[in-house]
Amino acid sequence: MSRIGILLFIFTVIAACSSVNEVTVVSDSVRMENDLSGNAKIDSIIEPYKDSLSREMDVVIAETTISLAPGRPSSSLGNWMADAIFANQTKTVRLGMPTFCLLNTGGMRSTLNKGSLTVGDIFKLMPFDNEIVWVKLPIEALSEIEFYLKNSGGEPLSNARVVHGKLEINNWREGVTHFWVITSDYLMNGGDKMAFFSKREEVNLTGRLMRDALITEAKEQGTLYVDTISRITF
Repeated sequence: MSRIGILLFIFTVIAACSSVNEVTVVSDSVRMENDLSGNAKIDSIIEPYKDSLSREMDVVIAETTISLAPGRPSSSLGNWMADAIFANQTKTVRLGMPTFCLLNTGGMRSTLNKGSLTVGDIFKLMPFDNEIVWVKLPIEALSEIEFYLKNSGGEPLSNARVVHGKLEINNWREGVTHFWVITSDYLMNGGDKMAFFSKREEVNLTGRLMRDALITEAKEQGTLYVDTISRITF
């Protein structure tokens, strides 16, 4: 287990143990001893990983000239994330059919403030270990995605736009019967009520975490490539 994994595991255990239900308790006073050796031992275990984790999280990987925040129907942060995931997954792939990236606004758990961008900033933005997946869907699923986007108010897209409620995927051609959606395993499995993924006919698991892909792309960009133009109109 990595240092980060060990520290997160310890924090998870502590957080789990802190969860309580409201109850009525009758008790007697108990004399407390001043022996804190147990806590000292725990602190001694955590401290080396805490220092190492801080060093790793504070590493500057890029910068942004504007502050990025989530929003609907489209946002600069959503555009950057979707573009980064799409670029990470397609830069060495020859696309055989229309492909776009679809994420969820609710999955963005922080903002990226103007200035230096650290590894820790990406962890705050994407704290979950969600894997990137490719999902093959039939053309019939397009209308369901359009309906979903209209009702949700909009989600991050890359290599596609919604124009007056219609989903337009780049490089669409006559006679296409299927398309690929690059997304997270959470959404593929119906997260955020994206039930249209139940129509999937093929799935490619990448083994790549979304967070790791974002870190990689941020490093390569240096200064974030940000598109501020809305990609969704209803």
